[in-house]
Amino acid sequence: MKILIINIKELVQVREIGILKVVGIEMNELPTIKNAFLLIENNIISNYGEMKKCPTISVELTVDATGKMVFPTWCDSHTHIVYAGNREQEFVDRIKGLTYEEIANRGGGILNSAKKLNETSEVELYNQSKNRLEEVMKMGTGAIEIKSGYGLSVQGELKMLRVIKKLKENYPIEIKSTFLGAHAFPTSFKENHQGYIDILINEMLPAIANENLADFIDVFCESGYFSVSETEQIMKAGHKFGLIPKIHVNQFNSIGGVKAAVKNKALSVDHLEIMNHDDIEVLKKSITMPVALPCCSYFLGIPYTPARTIIDAGLPLALATDFNPGSSPSGNMNFVVATACIKMKMTPEEVINAATLNGAYAMNLSKTHGSITLGKKANIIITKPINSIYELPYAFGSNLIDSVLIEGTIIK
Repeated sequence: MKILIINIKELVQVREIGILKVVGIEMNELPTIKNAFLLIENNIISNYGEMKKCPTISVELTVDATGKMVFPTWCDSHTHIVYAGNREQEFVDRIKGLTYEEIANRGGGILNSAKKLNETSEVELYNQSKNRLEEVMKMGTGAIEIKSGYGLSVQGELKMLRVIKKLKENYPIEIKSTFLGAHAFPTSFKENHQGYIDILINEMLPAIANENLADFIDVFCESGYFSVSETEQIMKAGHKFGLIPKIHVNQFNSIGGVKAAVKNKALSVDHLEIMNHDDIEVLKKSITMPVALPCCSYFLGIPYTPARTIIDAGLPLALATDFNPGSSPSGNMNFVVATACIKMKMTPEEVINAATLNGAYAMNLSKTHGSITLGKKANIIITKPINSIYELPYAFGSNLIDSVLIEGTIIK
C-alpha cells in the first residue's frame, strides 16, 4: 500500500542511512524539514522531502497534515508489561511512608507480582498484556522491549516469554524479548542464592533457547538483589546461549554493576539514578547505551538519572518507560519525554533523540527504527496542529497525537 502524507508542517528526526545513535552535544541537534511530504510504500519509508519536490504519483491514501508535525514513533527499550493484576495497595503503602525496600522486605514488590503471575493462566496473562500493548501503541510507541522476571520459576518464566512471543506474532509492532529470571530471589532461595542461579542457568536458559524465546538477558544488579559477581555469572551464561545483556544497575546504589556490564558487552545499562565518576568513565569507552527511566523516579520519589552529567560527558542517553506494576505503572512515552525535560533538564531536542534513535539502539533496532530514514520501517506519529516540537513536553497533560502508523498500518 502506498500512503502519501503532504503539507507536513515539520518532518522531525530526519537522518541519513547509517546513523545509529547520537551522543553528547550531538543530542541537542534534531534535523527537520519544514513544509514536507513523506511517502510510504509497503510499510517502508520510500521518499521524503520539501513539498515543492513532492512527486505526482498514484497512491491508495493521501493524508493532509497541514499544521501538523510528523515524528518517528517512540522506541521504548525497557518495559515489564507482561504481568498479572496490579500493586495498587503498595502505592497506598508508600503514600503512608513505607519505602520500596521496606515493602519488598515484607513480601511485596517483585515477589508479590511473582505470586500473582504464577496463579494466572497463560491465556489470561496474554489477555491482560495485550490490552497494555494496544494502549501504548495508540500513544505512539512503535518498538518495544518486554521483560520476563515475574515468574521466578522455570514454568513461570517460560509462561511470560511465551506470552511475549505470542504478542510478537499477533501485532505489527516490533517487540524484543528479554529474559529477566534474575529479577529477585524467590523466598525459598533467600539463603541459597547459588541454588537459584543454578536453576536459572541449567534449566531456564536451555529451555528458553530451545523455544527461541528471548533476544536479551537481564539481571537486577543491586544491593539486596543480585551482586556484581552473581550478575557476571548470569551474563556469561546468557552469552553462551546467544543472549545479549541489558542490565538493571544503579537504581539505589552504585556497586560496580556498570563496570561489569560494560566488561560483558551489555547493550544497555538501565536506571542509573545513582552515578559516580567511575561509572561515567567506564561508559565512555564502551558500546553500551545508558538508559534513564524517569517515570520510575517520579512514581517512587527517588532521584532522577543525572542526564546532564551523562550527556555533558559526551555520552549518549536513551529514555524508556519501565512500564511495570510496582514502580512505573504507565507506558506513556509522551509523559516520559515531558518528565525528562521538566525534571532532568534535558532539551526537547535531546529527549526526542533519546526516545527515538537512541531507544532503538538500546534494542538493536536503530538500522530499522528510530528516525525518518529511507528504507526504515514506516513507524510515524502525526501530531495534532501544534506550534513547535517544544509543545510536546510543554503541554505534558494533553494528548497531542492525531494518529499513529506502525509499519504503514494506521493504529485505531
